[in-house]
Amino acid sequence: MIRVIVMSVFFGLLSLGIGVDGRAADADGSRLTIVSPMQGEVIRGDSVEVRYRLSKGAQATHVHCYLDGAYQRGFKGMLKGLTRGSHEIKLVTASHDHDALGTEAVVTIEVE
Repeated sequence: MIRVIVMSVFFGLLSLGIGVDGRAADADGSRLTIVSPMQGEVIRGDSVEVRYRLSKGAQATHVHCYLDGAYQRGFKGMLKGLTRGSHEIKLVTASHDHDALGTEAVVTIEVE
């Protein structure tokens, strides 16, 4: 019984996934970190290169990118056409079949 409780707490903490520094981990062993931009970074101009580190787990093969909740189809590392203001960048691990998995990393940036 104690083992079940300990494992439940462990996987519960992993499933929280999102940290203020753009790092996350999932139960399948995937780890995802947004290397840049940093949380709260001020961006000058209308584009930003998103660099990340993905340690693939049992199912993760790539990431999907969301800008302010909108899926960025064909994401290759650069987000363009950003307007002034605050923006949320979220990366989510995905399987070979493009199914979203539980690991995600989020940062918020400010565009001037």
